[in-house]
Amino acid sequence: MHNLLIGIAGGTGSGKTSFALEIMKHFPEGDVVLVDQDSYYKDLSDLPFEERKKVNFDHPGSVDFDKLIEDLKALKNNVPIKKPVYNFVTHTREKDKFTTVVPKKVIILEGIMIFVIPELRELIDIKLYVDTDADVRVLRRIVRDINERGRDLDNIIEQYLNQVKPMHEEFVEPSKRWADLIIPEGAHNREAIRFVVNRIKTLLSE
Repeated sequence: MHNLLIGIAGGTGSGKTSFALEIMKHFPEGDVVLVDQDSYYKDLSDLPFEERKKVNFDHPGSVDFDKLIEDLKALKNNVPIKKPVYNFVTHTREKDKFTTVVPKKVIILEGIMIFVIPELRELIDIKLYVDTDADVRVLRRIVRDINERGRDLDNIIEQYLNQVKPMHEEFVEPSKRWADLIIPEGAHNREAIRFVVNRIKTLLSE
């Protein structure tokens, strides 16, 4: 039996990572591993920094889905991978740096566009979509981008209006039709967490 791949999608700031971490709490540490789509942004080191900042990071073309799919296939087949390390301040992959990810019984993949690509979608055994109000999501993104990614408020607002919002409406929001379960409010939804955990345990026992 292949390792189980759980996909958690949703808009930026929806609480995907928090939901994934809540699920992980219900399993032994050695049984679950988390993989994030954001580590697989394409390396833009060949572009001047000012040009990198103009790239639409909310479009599927900004992500190296070929590498992500290759790595997930390996993990499902019990083969360790070397996950890229992405620098969100410089918009480049760290050269000669990677994170070794060891396969586990349960692999959780989280990212805004993981249901958009058909080949990736087909690899996922359980597809979950975290559905959170847009105003909550944008506030969370502002806090994250300032504190963790070295962005200023004007840049965040411009990016949100010109890229994040239209790309969410074009790609992310429509992708929830592929979800097996749509989860309002993410990690705050205790019933959804219990349901998902029980479903995973059932599949592992089969």
